[in-house]
Amino acid sequence: MQPQDMNRDWHATARTLSEALPYMQRYSGATVVVKFGGNAMGDVREMASFARDIVLMRQVGMNPVVVHGGGPMINATLDKLGIESRFVRGKRVTDQATVEVVEMVLTGLVNKRIVQAIMDEGGRAVGLSGKDDDLIVCEADDPELGFVGRPIEMNVQVLRDLFEAGIIPVIAPVATGMDPNETFNVNGDTAAGAIAGALAADRLLLLTDVSGVKDAAGEVVTQLSPEDVRSMTEDGTIAGGMIPKTETALKAIEQGVRGVVILDGRVPNACLLELFTEHGAGSLIRSPDLPKHEQRL
Repeated sequence: MQPQDMNRDWHATARTLSEALPYMQRYSGATVVVKFGGNAMGDVREMASFARDIVLMRQVGMNPVVVHGGGPMINATLDKLGIESRFVRGKRVTDQATVEVVEMVLTGLVNKRIVQAIMDEGGRAVGLSGKDDDLIVCEADDPELGFVGRPIEMNVQVLRDLFEAGIIPVIAPVATGMDPNETFNVNGDTAAGAIAGALAADRLLLLTDVSGVKDAAGEVVTQLSPEDVRSMTEDGTIAGGMIPKTETALKAIEQGVRGVVILDGRVPNACLLELFTEHGAGSLIRSPDLPKHEQRL
């Protein structure tokens, strides 16, 4: 029998687990919606790491919901099929042919890859789209953009039923419309925000390719109020692609979400760093009534 070397790394791991206990207790029973996307979806190791984090969240008593995108895979499939895209004011027009590809790729290829990754890590997961049980009902966000949807009705009881069964919902942002056989493509962040709002989730985590909301000096702001976000948007500090993300955050908070975090999904174990450590990760946009013990230090 060989003696084991109890090195410092093992002790650090044990200490980290011990320090995470109060945060695990805080979030026991909490609903956390996670928007997942980007390059990690195409990387086997990063997908497995993300899935492991989601399974751990469920294992310690949380109710995670995964909402995913899939833009790069949609673009690749459109190119393979020879379907040319038309743009209006820099935004892709989603015509009938395009929305059929979107539904095929998101609900088939991408959704099932994430479900399988979670199952491979020992979790239970079921893939859905916004069309299942009328989870997300949309109307056209802009008629010039075709079948790009804005959520107007939500039916999240199916998600609560899955929570009760110990199952992790994985949702593709494809929605039904008010008319028969109508299908809409929904922005992933928008869909995640709408689902989080309808569930009055404790947290909405928007995984991005940036470290969070930055101030005028380029430093990440770890905690913001809705008033801070509006002020930084008005003076141009929040600009470009960060604007729709912070708008999603503000709307979710108005609908009852306790806090929205914009964080870098490329960082290993980003969700666990946010939920189970003192310092968190990224930028927390907090509800005005968020208790002091749940705010950033």
